[in-house]
Amino acid sequence: MTSGARTVDWATYDAVLFDLDGVITPTAEVHMRAWESMFNGYLTSRADEQATYTDADYFAHVDGKPRYDGVRDFLASRGIVLPEGTSDDDDARETVRGLGNRKNNAFNEVLARDGVAAYPGSLALLDHLASLGLPMAVVSSSVNAPAVLTAAGLLDRFQTVVDGKVAADLGLPGKPAPDTFWHAADAVGATLTGAVVLEDAVSGVRAGAAGGFGLVVGVDRGAGSATLTAAGADLVVADLRELVP
Repeated sequence: MTSGARTVDWATYDAVLFDLDGVITPTAEVHMRAWESMFNGYLTSRADEQATYTDADYFAHVDGKPRYDGVRDFLASRGIVLPEGTSDDDDARETVRGLGNRKNNAFNEVLARDGVAAYPGSLALLDHLASLGLPMAVVSSSVNAPAVLTAAGLLDRFQTVVDGKVAADLGLPGKPAPDTFWHAADAVGATLTGAVVLEDAVSGVRAGAAGGFGLVVGVDRGAGSATLTAAGADLVVADLRELVP
């Protein structure tokens, strides 16, 4: 394990709440490239000179957040203010939601073209938890979570999927607020102290830490072990296979 040198006694927990992108499937990389393409295309179209969007911007401002929050937070980091727009804005519109829709379209094009397969280590943990009869849920800021799970053949593994659409429909604030994790725990009948949160994003780890959950596991796919620990992870692993006894 990257930190927190101990195994997890899964029998002491009621349920496991997974983030999706970067935890179960390697779609975080697809999201990263879609954000990069969208933001750098937008920045180069501006009359003022803006520094290129980089992976550091992704981890600092975008990773794990609801899509429009990510657009808004990155633009704020550059001192750029755009109209909010509406969720049905065409992706050519220069609004927060227009840019967010542009990114979402780029992601869906890659998903349709290339498909997705789960990390082998994540499949190993899913199999182990299923053998224990532990309820499992996906908690993702992305509205694409059901499509990704379907493409990976994993949708039926989870008792509930709390994605960006569910959060919007219920008026739940996104990560780093813990509300979507709270909703998932309630949906699978778990107590907060009996639920485990697995997250690769700083915003998601912060949500787990703020939610009063029994265990928050950081999955280091690039954010860094020290960063995830500082955000509130109880332990950090490089791959979920490390959590299989």
